[in-house]
Amino acid sequence: MAFDSFSEFIQMGRHGLYVWSTYGISAFLLIAIAIQTWRQQTQMKKQLTKRFMREQD
Repeated sequence: MAFDSFSEFIQMGRHGLYVWSTYGISAFLLIAIAIQTWRQQTQMKKQLTKRFMREQD
């Protein structure tokens, strides 16, 4: 589908709100999942370090 102007591209044939909100929600969820995974990994490393230090004593 070719668009004559940037405005038409943003509107996506009157479906722009649906299209762009879907992209926004998807991007938000992917970023949230990445942050959650990073936090869990950090927490797991701390727990494993504590366990290792306890076992060394």
